[in-house]
Amino acid sequence: MTKTSCTTTELNLNLSKYYPNSSKIYQTGNLFPDMQVAMRQINLTNGEVLPVYDTAGIYTVPESIINIHDGLPKIRQKYYLDKKPLTQLAYAKQGVITPEMEYVAIRENMALEHKFPKSTLKSYPFPVTPEMVLDEILRGRAIIPANINHPELEPMIIGRNFLVKVNANIGNSAVTSSLHEEAEKLIWAVAWGADTVMDLSTGKDISATRELILRNSPVPIGTVPIYQALEKAGGIAEDLTWEIMRDVLIEQALQGVDYFTIHAALLKEYIPLTKDRVTGIVSRGGAIMAKWCMEHKQQNFLYTHFSEICEIMQEYDISLSLGDGLRPGCIADANDSAQFAELKTQGELNKIAYKHNVQVMNEGPGHIPLNLIQENMDKQLEWCNEAPFYTLGPLVIDFAAGYDHIASCIGAADIAHKGCAMLCYVTPKEHLGLPNKADVKAGLIAYKIAAYSADLAKGHPAAIYRNRVMSQARYEFRWEDQFNLSIDPVTAKEFHDETLPKEAAKTAHFCSMCGPKFCSMKIHQQVKDLHK
Repeated sequence: MTKTSCTTTELNLNLSKYYPNSSKIYQTGNLFPDMQVAMRQINLTNGEVLPVYDTAGIYTVPESIINIHDGLPKIRQKYYLDKKPLTQLAYAKQGVITPEMEYVAIRENMALEHKFPKSTLKSYPFPVTPEMVLDEILRGRAIIPANINHPELEPMIIGRNFLVKVNANIGNSAVTSSLHEEAEKLIWAVAWGADTVMDLSTGKDISATRELILRNSPVPIGTVPIYQALEKAGGIAEDLTWEIMRDVLIEQALQGVDYFTIHAALLKEYIPLTKDRVTGIVSRGGAIMAKWCMEHKQQNFLYTHFSEICEIMQEYDISLSLGDGLRPGCIADANDSAQFAELKTQGELNKIAYKHNVQVMNEGPGHIPLNLIQENMDKQLEWCNEAPFYTLGPLVIDFAAGYDHIASCIGAADIAHKGCAMLCYVTPKEHLGLPNKADVKAGLIAYKIAAYSADLAKGHPAAIYRNRVMSQARYEFRWEDQFNLSIDPVTAKEFHDETLPKEAAKTAHFCSMCGPKFCSMKIHQQVKDLHK
């Protein structure tokens, strides 16, 4: 693989300080003992420990300082089944448990199996077994995005019977950003909890940017290949051809992209359905293909060449994310005929992909009011054969510019509780500009809250347990544990220390909100003492 070049200072980042009182722990596979599955363990001041799911690879290991031009260790090379493996779906059809299947099962359990014996959990599938992973993939209800050319990957699973996952979008544009900045965004994104990252670069050095991101990513990387194809066509949609697109797909497959967003379900006959919309077509990929169809008066070439696309993806075990090119861009356009026509066609394409042994998920809206979210989830499950649903938000109001990460994570929590498998984050810059590092953090923290909220509501035992441990630490005034059990430990500590910075305040039975005499929990503890 060609090394990327970068004239700026190399990034040497050690992010271990972001998670104080944490350590890396590793679990060995039973079927594949060469496998070491990484987790993060929070070490509490009362002697207890709490293992949690960790996306950050080795970026938060204190002794590891990573040079982005060297990339991450190629850990998957230790446990490939063979030199030319089949797709995860093909193996599932043969009843073969792959290393990736055992890997994700171990990750999902977070070393908490002993806390929740299976006999006590009648309503939630826990602990996860490799056999369960195989069955969910076989049924088309889950996917493991894991290109054979991405050896740095720590495999993960997307499906509604597993932890809700969060995707972060990064990528340069023709206006701003650089290789250096995008690498930094990637590294911080995975440190802050991104389960997958999409490289949506549309500016210069698209290939070099993607190469740098892939070699430094422990999480699956997705792309929208039509962006690079349009660049190769000089930015003119009508000059796109299937041949250009095919070459881009193969180039990205060889680099190691784990999943492609392909807008193959946007058919020519659906485009007139958008003419009376308030915001028309808001998907970049959707608009590009609509323009091509109208200029050539032909059917979408991604649809007519769909089987050939699947053949390319099958060769490298790339997962398919069927793009929602006609998603609604405002509340007024929600759940209209254009959106649902495309969703129904996605379901038809799911079946074709499945026959080609290509793992598939479906992308969804968009802007949807709270009262219409259930209909989206119901139709996706019915029309798309229960494949994983991957949604952008949805945003539940349109006028929260600057705060769209909040407007959207409300809808995201709701649809995830109803069965959505992965949430695509929205940053405060949505509709306004290219996100920077601070925006990436704000979007990710909002969406991790949405994902954890859904896991808790669905009854995931690990989510319930972490929530309970936090509550106990709060009631017992274990301030350091409260910080470290938080989604964002650094910010939690900074907020506390703004008004009570001294070390003595870390053991005080009050905070600056109530002071020493008006803390309700302190008073309740005194009430309990009186009843002893």
